[in-house]
Amino acid sequence: MAGYVGILVSDPLLQNQFTQVELRSLKTQFMSMRRESGKLTVGDLASRMSRLKVVGENLSEQERAGFIADLYPESNDEVDFEFFLKVYLKLHAHASSRTGSPAKNSSAFLKAATTTLLHTISESEKTSYVAHINNYLAQDGFLSKYLPIDPSSNDLFEIVKDGVLLCKLINVAVPGTIDERAINTKRLLNPWERNENHTLCLNSAKAIGCTVVNIGTQDFIEGRRHLVLGLISQIIKIQLLADLNLKKTPQLVELVGDSKDVEELMSLPPEKILLRWMNFQLKKSPYKKIVSNFSTDVKDAEAYAHLLIVLAPEHSNPSTLAVKDPFQRAKFVLEHADRMGCKRYLTAKDIVDGSPNLNLAFVAHIFQHR
Repeated sequence: MAGYVGILVSDPLLQNQFTQVELRSLKTQFMSMRRESGKLTVGDLASRMSRLKVVGENLSEQERAGFIADLYPESNDEVDFEFFLKVYLKLHAHASSRTGSPAKNSSAFLKAATTTLLHTISESEKTSYVAHINNYLAQDGFLSKYLPIDPSSNDLFEIVKDGVLLCKLINVAVPGTIDERAINTKRLLNPWERNENHTLCLNSAKAIGCTVVNIGTQDFIEGRRHLVLGLISQIIKIQLLADLNLKKTPQLVELVGDSKDVEELMSLPPEKILLRWMNFQLKKSPYKKIVSNFSTDVKDAEAYAHLLIVLAPEHSNPSTLAVKDPFQRAKFVLEHADRMGCKRYLTAKDIVDGSPNLNLAFVAHIFQHR
């Protein structure tokens, strides 16, 4: 049986303006508008589109009506979904040109959306995740013909289109999640086999704790970079934080004082436990601030400098704390981490920029090498 293939439109250029999440949301809005009176005409669009963000918020109904009438004078013509999408794109571009915000090719957001989805990716994150994949899947027999992936290219987004790499990465994060005999690994997969891999990947990612509500199999096929990278980020995060519980790391009990605190610790998400562990170690140093996030609180690299001195004083450099420039201090911190055998999940620039995902990955790897 064929897997889910998403919402398709006949014009590929129109299709590529939207993610599957946006198409599903817009299709829902379109169907709702059409149900209100049994059909949807050009003349109805100005009022009905008030519920769409950007288009509805930045243009009055009169402005929308005048703009649509100039483009499509036949107000009684019935509107199908593809026509609706074309009008939406043009209204969005018109509204964006007036407000100075990006046009639709940087994504449009519906009022009903629960998250803001930007069509941008972090090159630093992509480089880091590619390095992780190259390292942990280097010995995989099937993927050896694709690895190592060049982090400066977009090859990653082509390789994931058959679903195999993501399934293998899930098994690295949580071994045994997927029976690898269930993965279709022929050299050339037909659409059904490819969809089976995608469905297996999404179901397994959800099973290990990833949030997959905003991504479908069609997004893999189309190589939606921000969605693919977001899923990879979650999978790697789960792998790096896997030991942050009392069952796998009983030594974490030293972070708490009594049994009540142990119960509280066990209920915390892994990233909160990681923060608590970091602050516990920092109490052994002259550093007096509390680190409450992996972004603004570590941008000056001071907390990292003290943390690594506590954990591996034999690898410390006296210049790390003496230097005044945060960027130079961050470079010294990474050199210290290298001497400890920690993998580089970020650059000095990522530290001073406060990249939360990469800083979390960095601290998680320090925890593993503590």
